Amino acid sequence: MPYKVKIRTDTTNSAVEMKFIANFSRILVGLEFIFSGFVKVIDPYGTGLKLQEYFEVFAGDLPMLAPFFNGLAHNALAMSLLFCCLELVLGVALVFSFRMKSTSWMVLGLMVFFTFLTFYSAYFNKVTDCGCFGDFLKLKPWDSFIKDVVSMVFILIIFLYRQRFRKSELGTPMVLISIILSIGIGVYAIRYLPILDFLPYAAGKSIPKQMERPNIKPDLQYVFLDKKENSEIESKEYLSDTNRYKYISSVVLNEELLKAKITDYSIADSAGNDFTQQTFEGKIFFIVLKKKEGLQNLDFEPINKLANKLAKRKIKPMIITSIPTEEYLTLQKEKNITLDYYTCDEKVLKTMARNNPCFVLLNDGVVVKKWSYNEIPTANQINELIISTKF
Repeated sequence: MPYKVKIRTDTTNSAVEMKFIANFSRILVGLEFIFSGFVKVIDPYGTGLKLQEYFEVFAGDLPMLAPFFNGLAHNALAMSLLFCCLELVLGVALVFSFRMKSTSWMVLGLMVFFTFLTFYSAYFNKVTDCGCFGDFLKLKPWDSFIKDVVSMVFILIIFLYRQRFRKSELGTPMVLISIILSIGIGVYAIRYLPILDFLPYAAGKSIPKQMERPNIKPDLQYVFLDKKENSEIESKEYLSDTNRYKYISSVVLNEELLKAKITDYSIADSAGNDFTQQTFEGKIFFIVLKKKEGLQNLDFEPINKLANKLAKRKIKPMIITSIPTEEYLTLQKEKNITLDYYTCDEKVLKTMARNNPCFVLLNDGVVVKKWSYNEIPTANQINELIISTKF
């Protein structure tokens, strides 16, 4: 009789421990998915750029499937919105234990997809940033892959325990709320601008200051040949005993911290002359045109009128574009644009402006505010904003 009681107790304890581990995994992965989904759904355009980069890489590496991947790349923004919303909603479903059988399958499938992307990125060194946490947190490819592998361990626990989770009464309403909010936030960001901006061109940030290299000394790790032991050793200090040690090489451990946050910002006038420094002087109103696509049916008359009013108030309006010159000149004629235009790399403009066109107000190189083409500001609003903003 005592023997049977002991077995039953051990079995009960094991069940309790397994239940605790499974629920801990469920909440941990759920919170990870909510956080990851949120920082991406507030900027689906940025995640779309990352997906497009992956699809273009696959199209180049797998020529037989190039049309398929090029088609996906063309629809990357819509897919980005879908993936970002799905990730956030699945996170909420995990936290509130909503339909765990179906949720576990979807979470497992999504993580397998993410793990494949991060492995491909790391192993083949094709995409240097997986975009796991959007622009909020940049991870190196192998760090992203390791993070996904660790997450997969907890997800497998959830998957194996999926039939024994207890249903929560809050599951259905919370999942419905998360669906509405995630889609709403994502669509708003596409039509207007992200509600939170983690990019170096966000409001309040100084472009010229971010172009300066941080005043940080390099943290070096040296490799020496130990002549006595006939073996290589690593040291964070330079070993000056040349009788015993021979210098071989060194690497910078804090290389990322030594780089300026903005390294590619450069503006040129229509003749090709550098105009970068002039954009940091006084009040500048950028009219950013990234590509001709989508501008054909846009009414430029309100933009032209706004530019003329700003010029009278000593706020310099500037067309900044990455559209090829011949295409832009055609657009300029079609839309009766009288402003001088300046050129900038498309990658910079994609980082600076998520919409096309987009408007950016600068004061001595500091970003004051940005607007989407769906909310063109008035000259009075811009003037009041400059007066009320402290720099």
